[in-house]
Amino acid sequence: MIEEIPEVYQLSNGVRVVYQKSQSFVAHMGVFIQAGSRYEGENEEGLAHFLEHCIFKGTKNRAAIDIFSDLDSVGGELNAYTTKEEICIHASFRNNHFSIASELLNDIVQFASFPIEEVEKEKEVVLDEIISYLDSPSERIFDEFESHMFKGETLGLNTLGTKESVSSFTRQDLSNYKEKYFVAENVVISFVGSISKSDFTKQLEENFGLMEQKTVILPKSPLLEFQKFSIVEKKANFQTHTLIGGRAPSYYDDSRRSMTLLTNVLGGPALNSRLILSVREKYGYAYSIEANYTSYSDAGFWSIYMGTDKKYLKKAKDLIYKELELIRSKGLTKNELLQAKEQLKGHIALSLDGNLEMMFSLAKSVIVHGRVDSMKEVYTQIDEISLAELKEVATACYNVSELSSLVYQY
Repeated sequence: MIEEIPEVYQLSNGVRVVYQKSQSFVAHMGVFIQAGSRYEGENEEGLAHFLEHCIFKGTKNRAAIDIFSDLDSVGGELNAYTTKEEICIHASFRNNHFSIASELLNDIVQFASFPIEEVEKEKEVVLDEIISYLDSPSERIFDEFESHMFKGETLGLNTLGTKESVSSFTRQDLSNYKEKYFVAENVVISFVGSISKSDFTKQLEENFGLMEQKTVILPKSPLLEFQKFSIVEKKANFQTHTLIGGRAPSYYDDSRRSMTLLTNVLGGPALNSRLILSVREKYGYAYSIEANYTSYSDAGFWSIYMGTDKKYLKKAKDLIYKELELIRSKGLTKNELLQAKEQLKGHIALSLDGNLEMMFSLAKSVIVHGRVDSMKEVYTQIDEISLAELKEVATACYNVSELSSLVYQY
Protein backbone atom coordinates (compact mmCIF):
# COMPACT_ATOMS: atom_id res chain seq x y z
CA MET A 1 0.00 0.00 0.00
CA ILE A 2 2.57 2.52 -1.17
CA GLU A 3 3.07 4.88 -4.09
CA GLU A 4 5.45 2.60 -5.99
CA ILE A 5 3.78 -0.78 -6.39
CA PRO A 6 6.00 -3.65 -5.15
CA GLU A 7 6.64 -6.67 -7.34
CA VAL A 8 4.78 -9.86 -6.47
CA TYR A 9 5.99 -13.11 -8.02
CA GLN A 10 6.84 -16.74 -7.25
CA LEU A 11 10.03 -18.74 -6.88
CA SER A 12 10.45 -21.84 -9.03
CA ASN A 13 8.82 -24.01 -6.35
CA GLY A 14 5.80 -21.75 -5.78
CA VAL A 15 6.93 -19.72 -2.76
CA ARG A 16 5.25 -16.32 -3.11
CA VAL A 17 7.47 -13.26 -2.88
CA VAL A 18 6.77 -9.56 -2.50
CA TYR A 19 9.76 -7.31 -3.21
CA GLN A 20 9.98 -3.58 -2.53
CA LYS A 21 13.07 -1.57 -3.46
CA SER A 22 14.14 0.95 -0.83
CA GLN A 23 17.03 3.39 -0.58
CA SER A 24 17.52 2.73 3.12
CA PHE A 25 20.77 1.26 4.47
CA VAL A 26 18.60 -1.18 6.47
CA ALA A 27 16.64 -4.06 4.97
CA HIS A 28 13.76 -6.05 6.42
CA MET A 29 12.81 -9.59 5.42
CA GLY A 30 10.05 -11.79 6.77
CA VAL A 31 8.95 -15.36 6.13
CA PHE A 32 5.20 -15.69 6.68
CA ILE A 33 3.50 -19.07 7.06
CA GLN A 34 -0.27 -19.53 7.12
CA ALA A 35 -0.12 -21.63 10.27
CA GLY A 36 -1.55 -19.66 13.18
CA SER A 37 -3.46 -20.81 16.22
CA ARG A 38 -6.81 -21.27 14.43
CA TYR A 39 -5.33 -24.20 12.51
CA GLU A 40 -4.49 -26.18 15.64
CA GLY A 41 -6.20 -29.48 16.28
CA GLU A 42 -7.62 -31.07 19.40
CA ASN A 43 -5.29 -30.74 22.40
CA GLU A 44 -3.01 -28.42 20.41
CA GLU A 45 -3.99 -25.03 21.85
CA GLY A 46 -0.86 -22.88 21.81
CA LEU A 47 1.18 -25.23 19.59
CA ALA A 48 1.75 -22.68 16.80
CA HIS A 49 3.07 -20.11 19.28
CA PHE A 50 5.21 -22.72 21.04
CA LEU A 51 6.68 -23.73 17.67
CA GLU A 52 7.51 -20.08 17.01
CA HIS A 53 9.61 -20.16 20.20
CA CYS A 54 11.22 -23.54 19.60
CA ILE A 55 12.10 -22.90 15.96
CA PHE A 56 15.07 -20.82 17.20
CA LYS A 57 16.41 -23.59 19.44
CA GLY A 58 18.46 -25.49 16.91
CA THR A 59 18.57 -26.73 13.32
CA LYS A 60 20.37 -29.51 11.48
CA ASN A 61 23.15 -26.98 10.85
CA ARG A 62 23.16 -24.70 13.90
CA ALA A 63 22.95 -24.81 17.66
CA ALA A 64 20.69 -22.29 19.40
CA ILE A 65 23.61 -20.02 20.28
CA ASP A 66 24.64 -19.86 16.60
CA ILE A 67 21.12 -18.93 15.52
CA PHE A 68 21.10 -15.96 17.86
CA SER A 69 24.71 -14.97 17.18
CA ASP A 70 25.00 -15.07 13.38
CA LEU A 71 22.86 -11.99 12.72
CA ASP A 72 23.39 -10.31 16.09
CA SER A 73 27.16 -10.35 15.52
CA VAL A 74 26.75 -8.02 12.54
CA GLY A 75 24.25 -5.75 14.29
CA GLY A 76 21.11 -7.32 12.87
CA GLU A 77 17.95 -8.40 14.66
CA LEU A 78 15.97 -11.64 14.53
CA ASN A 79 12.42 -11.98 15.80
CA ALA A 80 9.07 -13.73 15.32
CA TYR A 81 5.39 -13.58 16.20
CA THR A 82 2.27 -15.74 15.99
CA THR A 83 -1.31 -14.69 15.28
CA LYS A 84 -4.55 -16.55 14.72
CA GLU A 85 -3.78 -17.11 11.04
CA GLU A 86 -0.02 -16.84 10.57
CA ILE A 87 3.47 -17.33 11.95
CA CYS A 88 6.16 -14.84 10.97
CA ILE A 89 9.93 -15.14 11.37
CA HIS A 90 11.66 -11.91 10.39
CA ALA A 91 15.01 -10.16 10.36
CA SER A 92 16.30 -6.60 10.10
CA PHE A 93 19.87 -5.97 8.95
CA ARG A 94 22.18 -3.78 6.89
CA ASN A 95 21.73 -4.49 3.19
CA ASN A 96 25.26 -5.88 2.80
CA HIS A 97 24.36 -8.69 5.22
CA PHE A 98 21.38 -9.88 3.21
CA SER A 99 22.94 -13.24 2.31
CA ILE A 100 23.55 -13.99 6.00
CA ALA A 101 19.94 -13.14 6.88
CA SER A 102 18.41 -15.09 3.99
CA GLU A 103 20.43 -18.23 4.69
CA LEU A 104 19.70 -18.00 8.41
CA LEU A 105 15.95 -17.56 7.95
CA ASN A 106 15.91 -20.45 5.50
CA ASP A 107 17.79 -22.70 7.93
CA ILE A 108 15.37 -21.86 10.74
CA VAL A 109 12.22 -22.30 8.65
CA GLN A 110 13.24 -25.45 6.77
CA PHE A 111 15.59 -27.28 9.08
CA ALA A 112 14.52 -26.59 12.67
CA SER A 113 15.33 -29.77 14.62
CA PHE A 114 13.61 -29.11 17.98
CA PRO A 115 16.24 -30.61 20.33
CA ILE A 116 14.39 -32.31 23.18
CA GLU A 117 16.35 -30.62 25.98
CA GLU A 118 15.78 -27.19 24.40
CA VAL A 119 12.07 -27.88 23.92
CA GLU A 120 11.69 -28.76 27.59
CA LYS A 121 13.53 -25.61 28.67
CA GLU A 122 11.43 -23.44 26.39
CA LYS A 123 8.26 -24.76 28.00
CA GLU A 124 9.26 -22.93 31.17
CA VAL A 125 9.79 -19.71 29.19
CA VAL A 126 6.34 -19.92 27.58
CA LEU A 127 4.69 -20.88 30.86
CA ASP A 128 6.23 -17.76 32.40
CA GLU A 129 4.90 -15.75 29.43
CA ILE A 130 1.42 -17.12 30.16
CA ILE A 131 1.73 -16.12 33.82
CA SER A 132 2.86 -12.63 32.81
CA TYR A 133 -0.09 -12.38 30.42
CA LEU A 134 -2.54 -13.53 33.13
CA ASP A 135 -1.12 -10.83 35.38
CA SER A 136 -1.92 -8.11 32.83
CA PRO A 137 -5.70 -7.53 32.77
CA SER A 138 -5.54 -4.86 30.04
CA GLU A 139 -4.07 -7.50 27.70
CA ARG A 140 -5.87 -10.57 28.98
CA ILE A 141 -9.33 -9.08 28.59
CA PHE A 142 -8.89 -8.78 24.79
CA ASP A 143 -8.14 -12.48 24.37
CA GLU A 144 -10.87 -13.56 26.75
CA PHE A 145 -13.38 -11.34 24.97
CA GLU A 146 -12.39 -12.91 21.66
CA SER A 147 -12.68 -16.42 23.12
CA HIS A 148 -16.30 -15.64 24.04
CA MET A 149 -16.89 -13.96 20.67
CA PHE A 150 -15.84 -17.16 18.89
CA LYS A 151 -16.78 -19.71 21.53
CA GLY A 152 -16.58 -23.28 20.29
CA GLU A 153 -14.52 -22.27 17.26
CA THR A 154 -10.78 -22.44 16.64
CA LEU A 155 -10.73 -18.63 16.30
CA GLY A 156 -11.58 -18.56 19.98
CA LEU A 157 -8.44 -20.43 21.00
CA ASN A 158 -5.86 -18.47 22.96
CA THR A 159 -2.68 -18.08 20.90
CA LEU A 160 -0.48 -18.66 23.96
CA GLY A 161 -2.32 -21.84 24.90
CA THR A 162 -2.78 -23.00 28.49
CA LYS A 163 -0.39 -24.26 31.15
CA GLU A 164 -1.76 -27.76 30.61
CA SER A 165 -1.52 -27.75 26.81
CA VAL A 166 1.98 -26.26 26.67
CA SER A 167 3.26 -28.69 29.29
CA SER A 168 2.00 -31.62 27.22
CA PHE A 169 3.68 -30.72 23.91
CA THR A 170 6.37 -33.03 22.54
CA ARG A 171 9.09 -32.73 19.94
CA GLN A 172 6.94 -34.89 17.67
CA ASP A 173 3.99 -32.48 17.99
CA LEU A 174 6.23 -29.64 16.80
CA SER A 175 7.64 -31.67 13.91
CA ASN A 176 4.18 -32.78 12.78
CA TYR A 177 2.81 -29.23 12.80
CA LYS A 178 5.83 -27.87 10.94
CA GLU A 179 5.73 -30.65 8.35
CA LYS A 180 2.06 -29.95 7.69
CA TYR A 181 2.25 -26.18 7.14
CA PHE A 182 5.85 -25.13 6.41
CA VAL A 183 5.73 -25.92 2.69
CA ALA A 184 6.23 -23.82 -0.42
CA GLU A 185 2.64 -22.99 -1.36
CA ASN A 186 1.88 -21.91 2.20
CA VAL A 187 4.75 -19.40 2.48
CA VAL A 188 5.09 -15.71 1.60
CA ILE A 189 8.46 -13.94 1.75
CA SER A 190 8.32 -10.16 2.10
CA PHE A 191 11.33 -7.88 1.58
CA VAL A 192 12.02 -4.15 1.76
CA GLY A 193 15.61 -3.11 1.02
CA SER A 194 18.10 -1.84 -1.55
CA ILE A 195 19.25 -5.24 -2.85
CA SER A 196 18.59 -5.51 -6.58
CA LYS A 197 15.71 -7.77 -7.53
CA SER A 198 17.97 -10.08 -9.52
CA ASP A 199 20.45 -10.58 -6.66
CA PHE A 200 17.59 -10.92 -4.19
CA THR A 201 15.79 -13.56 -6.26
CA LYS A 202 18.97 -15.51 -6.95
CA GLN A 203 19.69 -15.75 -3.22
CA LEU A 204 16.11 -16.79 -2.43
CA GLU A 205 16.24 -19.53 -5.07
CA GLU A 206 19.43 -20.87 -3.48
CA ASN A 207 17.86 -20.85 -0.04
CA PHE A 208 14.08 -21.21 -0.28
CA GLY A 209 13.81 -22.63 -3.81
CA LEU A 210 14.24 -26.16 -2.49
CA MET A 211 11.42 -25.93 0.05
CA GLU A 212 9.07 -28.89 -0.17
CA GLN A 213 6.12 -28.58 -2.54
CA LYS A 214 2.98 -30.04 -1.03
CA THR A 215 -0.70 -29.17 -1.10
CA VAL A 216 -1.96 -27.59 2.11
CA ILE A 217 -5.59 -27.61 3.16
CA LEU A 218 -6.17 -25.10 5.94
CA PRO A 219 -8.78 -26.59 8.29
CA LYS A 220 -11.69 -24.22 8.74
CA SER A 221 -15.01 -25.30 10.15
CA PRO A 222 -18.17 -23.23 9.51
CA LEU A 223 -18.66 -20.46 12.04
CA LEU A 224 -21.21 -21.18 14.73
CA GLU A 225 -24.19 -18.93 15.31
CA PHE A 226 -23.08 -16.06 17.52
CA GLN A 227 -24.41 -15.97 21.06
CA LYS A 228 -24.44 -12.59 22.80
CA PHE A 229 -22.81 -12.48 26.23
CA SER A 230 -22.55 -10.13 29.19
CA ILE A 231 -19.95 -11.19 31.75
CA VAL A 232 -18.63 -9.52 34.89
CA GLU A 233 -15.60 -11.10 36.58
CA LYS A 234 -14.15 -10.15 39.93
CA LYS A 235 -10.42 -9.45 39.68
CA ALA A 236 -7.79 -8.16 42.07
CA ASN A 237 -7.22 -5.02 40.00
CA PHE A 238 -6.88 -1.36 40.88
CA GLN A 239 -9.00 -0.42 37.88
CA THR A 240 -12.12 -1.69 36.13
CA HIS A 241 -11.39 -2.98 32.63
CA THR A 242 -14.24 -3.17 30.11
CA LEU A 243 -14.68 -4.47 26.57
CA ILE A 244 -17.86 -3.90 24.58
CA GLY A 245 -18.44 -5.04 21.02
CA GLY A 246 -19.76 -7.53 18.51
CA ARG A 247 -19.17 -9.39 15.25
CA ALA A 248 -17.91 -7.46 12.22
CA PRO A 249 -17.03 -8.04 8.53
CA SER A 250 -14.20 -10.35 7.45
CA TYR A 251 -11.30 -9.00 5.43
CA TYR A 252 -12.86 -10.34 2.23
CA ASP A 253 -16.03 -8.31 2.82
CA ASP A 254 -16.18 -4.99 0.94
CA SER A 255 -17.83 -3.37 3.96
CA ARG A 256 -14.57 -3.78 5.92
CA ARG A 257 -13.48 -0.35 4.64
CA SER A 258 -16.58 1.30 6.06
CA MET A 259 -16.06 -0.58 9.32
CA THR A 260 -12.45 0.62 9.50
CA LEU A 261 -13.50 4.23 8.95
CA LEU A 262 -16.25 4.06 11.57
CA THR A 263 -13.84 2.52 14.09
CA ASN A 264 -11.41 5.34 13.44
CA VAL A 265 -14.12 7.97 13.96
CA LEU A 266 -15.38 6.28 17.09
CA GLY A 267 -12.15 5.59 18.93
CA GLY A 268 -9.11 5.56 16.67
CA PRO A 269 -5.64 6.80 17.63
CA ALA A 270 -6.48 10.49 17.14
CA LEU A 271 -7.19 12.68 20.12
CA ASN A 272 -10.34 13.99 18.44
CA SER A 273 -12.12 10.62 18.25
CA ARG A 274 -15.67 10.72 19.59
CA LEU A 275 -14.97 8.52 22.59
CA ILE A 276 -11.86 10.46 23.60
CA LEU A 277 -13.67 13.80 23.34
CA SER A 278 -16.67 12.55 25.30
CA VAL A 279 -15.61 9.97 27.89
CA ARG A 280 -12.12 11.27 28.55
CA GLU A 281 -11.93 14.96 27.71
CA LYS A 282 -15.44 16.20 28.54
CA TYR A 283 -16.23 14.05 31.57
CA GLY A 284 -12.88 12.63 32.72
CA TYR A 285 -14.31 9.16 33.29
CA ALA A 286 -11.38 7.26 31.75
CA TYR A 287 -7.76 7.74 30.79
CA SER A 288 -7.64 4.80 28.37
CA ILE A 289 -10.45 4.34 25.86
CA GLU A 290 -10.18 3.08 22.29
CA ALA A 291 -12.08 1.31 19.53
CA ASN A 292 -10.62 -1.60 17.56
CA TYR A 293 -11.61 -3.71 14.58
CA THR A 294 -10.06 -7.12 13.89
CA SER A 295 -10.76 -9.01 10.68
CA TYR A 296 -10.01 -12.60 9.71
CA SER A 297 -10.52 -14.55 6.50
CA ASP A 298 -14.11 -15.50 7.32
CA ALA A 299 -15.12 -13.36 10.30
CA GLY A 300 -14.30 -10.28 12.31
CA PHE A 301 -15.20 -8.40 15.46
CA TRP A 302 -15.07 -4.87 16.76
CA SER A 303 -14.63 -3.70 20.32
CA ILE A 304 -14.31 -0.70 22.60
CA TYR A 305 -11.83 -0.98 25.45
CA MET A 306 -11.96 1.22 28.52
CA GLY A 307 -10.08 1.34 31.80
CA THR A 308 -11.84 3.35 34.50
CA ASP A 309 -12.60 3.71 38.19
CA LYS A 310 -15.48 1.46 39.24
CA LYS A 311 -17.55 4.43 40.35
CA TYR A 312 -17.57 5.81 36.78
CA LEU A 313 -18.28 2.53 35.00
CA LYS A 314 -22.03 2.94 34.43
CA LYS A 315 -21.77 6.59 33.42
CA ALA A 316 -18.93 5.83 31.01
CA LYS A 317 -20.79 2.89 29.45
CA ASP A 318 -23.87 5.08 29.00
CA LEU A 319 -21.74 7.61 27.11
CA ILE A 320 -20.36 4.85 24.90
CA TYR A 321 -23.86 3.60 24.09
CA LYS A 322 -24.93 7.18 23.37
CA GLU A 323 -22.13 7.64 20.83
CA LEU A 324 -22.94 4.33 19.16
CA GLU A 325 -26.60 5.21 18.89
CA LEU A 326 -25.76 8.64 17.44
CA ILE A 327 -23.65 7.07 14.71
CA ARG A 328 -26.30 4.43 14.10
CA SER A 329 -29.28 6.79 13.95
CA LYS A 330 -27.82 9.99 12.53
CA GLY A 331 -24.65 8.83 10.83
CA LEU A 332 -22.06 11.36 9.72
CA THR A 333 -22.59 14.61 7.86
CA LYS A 334 -20.94 15.08 4.46
CA ASN A 335 -18.27 17.29 6.03
CA GLU A 336 -17.63 14.80 8.81
CA LEU A 337 -17.25 12.04 6.24
CA LEU A 338 -14.73 14.06 4.24
CA GLN A 339 -12.75 14.83 7.38
CA ALA A 340 -12.89 11.19 8.49
CA LYS A 341 -11.56 10.02 5.11
CA GLU A 342 -8.63 12.45 5.23
CA GLN A 343 -7.82 11.38 8.77
CA LEU A 344 -7.87 7.69 7.88
CA LYS A 345 -5.60 8.30 4.90
CA GLY A 346 -3.15 10.08 7.17
CA HIS A 347 -3.17 7.29 9.72
CA ILE A 348 -2.51 4.70 7.01
CA ALA A 349 0.38 6.75 5.64
CA LEU A 350 1.91 7.14 9.11
CA SER A 351 1.54 3.42 9.83
CA LEU A 352 3.57 2.60 6.70
CA ASP A 353 6.22 5.27 7.25
CA GLY A 354 8.63 2.69 8.69
CA ASN A 355 10.03 0.00 6.37
CA LEU A 356 9.55 -2.76 8.95
CA GLU A 357 5.83 -2.06 9.20
CA MET A 358 5.70 -1.80 5.41
CA MET A 359 7.28 -5.25 5.11
CA PHE A 360 4.60 -6.71 7.40
CA SER A 361 1.81 -4.95 5.52
CA LEU A 362 3.03 -6.11 2.11
CA ALA A 363 3.06 -9.73 3.23
CA LYS A 364 -0.44 -9.50 4.70
CA SER A 365 -1.78 -8.03 1.45
CA VAL A 366 -0.29 -10.88 -0.57
CA ILE A 367 -1.55 -13.53 1.85
CA VAL A 368 -5.08 -12.11 1.84
CA HIS A 369 -5.54 -10.69 -1.65
CA GLY A 370 -2.64 -12.05 -3.69
CA ARG A 371 -1.59 -8.51 -4.61
CA VAL A 372 -0.61 -5.15 -3.13
CA ASP A 373 -2.62 -1.99 -3.71
CA SER A 374 -0.78 1.27 -4.33
CA MET A 375 -1.45 4.11 -1.93
CA LYS A 376 -3.43 5.79 -4.71
CA GLU A 377 -5.68 2.73 -5.00
CA VAL A 378 -6.16 2.57 -1.23
CA TYR A 379 -7.08 6.26 -1.11
CA THR A 380 -9.52 5.80 -3.98
CA GLN A 381 -11.20 2.96 -2.09
CA ILE A 382 -11.54 5.20 0.96
CA ASP A 383 -12.91 8.08 -1.14
CA GLU A 384 -15.58 5.76 -2.55
CA ILE A 385 -17.07 5.05 0.90
CA SER A 386 -20.55 6.58 0.99
CA LEU A 387 -22.78 7.78 3.78
CA ALA A 388 -25.24 5.03 2.84
CA GLU A 389 -22.54 2.34 3.26
CA LEU A 390 -21.60 3.71 6.66
CA LYS A 391 -25.24 3.74 7.68
CA GLU A 392 -25.63 0.12 6.63
CA VAL A 393 -22.60 -1.03 8.62
CA ALA A 394 -23.51 1.02 11.69
CA THR A 395 -27.07 -0.32 11.62
CA ALA A 396 -25.80 -3.89 11.47
CA CYS A 397 -23.00 -3.60 14.04
CA TYR A 398 -23.85 -0.81 16.50
CA ASN A 399 -27.24 -1.97 17.81
CA VAL A 400 -26.77 -1.40 21.54
CA SER A 401 -29.29 -4.10 22.46
CA GLU A 402 -27.20 -6.69 20.59
CA LEU A 403 -23.79 -5.86 22.01
CA SER A 404 -21.68 -8.15 24.17
CA SER A 405 -19.53 -7.09 27.10
CA LEU A 406 -16.82 -8.36 29.39
CA VAL A 407 -15.88 -6.49 32.57
CA TYR A 408 -13.01 -7.11 35.00
CA GLN A 409 -14.21 -5.45 38.19
CA TYR A 410 -12.30 -5.12 41.44
